[in-house]
Amino acid sequence: MVLLYDPTATRQDEPGTAGKKLDTLSGKVVGFIDNAKPNFNHLVDDLADLLVAKYGVKQVIKRRKRSASVPAPDEIVRELSGECDVVIAGSGD
Repeated sequence: MVLLYDPTATRQDEPGTAGKKLDTLSGKVVGFIDNAKPNFNHLVDDLADLLVAKYGVKQVIKRRKRSASVPAPDEIVRELSGECDVVIAGSGD
């Protein structure tokens, strides 16, 4: 298990309540939260193509935050947590 700390937001779940580890990405839905920094959208587009072509990801859902300095809105978090098997938050420049 890897424990990550986000310095921009308070923890919303209890330790040990994270989702289960995925054995494969094949057939899964992957979400990306773009933090609105320059160039992350280009990286996400390339990653999405790679995930679908090489790893069999069924669908990629991309959502963009208003700014890198604020947490993702609750509606984006709810949507992605309800529809995705894994969500990746990213940064660019």
